[in-house]
Amino acid sequence: MAVPLNYSQTVRGITEFIEVAIHSILYVRQVYPADLFIRRKKYDTPVFQSRHPGLNEYISKAVKAIGEQMLTGNLEKVAVVIKNREQEALERFLFSVENMIHIEDYDKKTGVQEALSASDLGQYFRGFLVKLNMIESSLGQLPTGDETSFTITIELKADAVPVTKSQNPPPWIPAFTQHTTDGTSDESELHMIRAVNTGIVNLSFAVQETDVKLRREREAREKLIAAAASAAAAKKPAPPAAASGEAKTSTEKADESAAEAAADDAAAEEIIKVALADDPMPEQGCPAFPSSRPPWSAGKLSVPGESHR
Repeated sequence: MAVPLNYSQTVRGITEFIEVAIHSILYVRQVYPADLFIRRKKYDTPVFQSRHPGLNEYISKAVKAIGEQMLTGNLEKVAVVIKNREQEALERFLFSVENMIHIEDYDKKTGVQEALSASDLGQYFRGFLVKLNMIESSLGQLPTGDETSFTITIELKADAVPVTKSQNPPPWIPAFTQHTTDGTSDESELHMIRAVNTGIVNLSFAVQETDVKLRREREAREKLIAAAASAAAAKKPAPPAAASGEAKTSTEKADESAAEAAADDAAAEEIIKVALADDPMPEQGCPAFPSSRPPWSAGKLSVPGESHR
């Protein structure tokens, strides 16, 4: 029979999942190049973990601080904020926490009868990660290279302050409002990924596209449409003016269309011949396409002043 988790075990399980999810978010949203990550397995599903010690330490310390706030019952939300070069939030990956029962400190290692077991909780987290890996089809692609970075923010319950027993607590500072849910615009779009009630703590996981991202995508689409329309108009030949009383018969029109098609085919054949003659290695296949993304830089890490409370 599966043993239900106690409060401390549930919090530890959730914070462990949040750490795995942060690495996966950075990989799926291509905040850093794919070759910075290594394929691992967690919750019986493939995941990707950063190989960079500095980035791993940053995430680990942030998650440890998140666990401390969750144990006190003060935590309300954790946000992994992907931002642009102007420090504007483009996407917020939100972990929302709701304590379902109040447990005194001396009871936090006592099992809760209605709580999930470790294996059941792991299966839920597997579903979270599977949905996360599919989210790119809904969100589209973010700018790559040096255009994006990220930060981690926490939101506490009203009037709560960070509590820590660590001798070297992380440097939480007040967050930029636009990075938090208080900075959410009516034009933002929220996509729910998954939710679970552990019997002790409710956890929901969602991603929010900000108004900044949606507005820029809309402007980019409008420019592409205008450019395509302009190009199409430039290529469209003007219809020939027929002399009065000299309307062409259907046979004459068909002959002209056939002549134009033959001319187009001849021109295309000539282009193919020229392309083959210019190909430096026609029988060796195409060379590898060079990556345009720069190598990973430590400058993209959120520095202490960007780790917000």
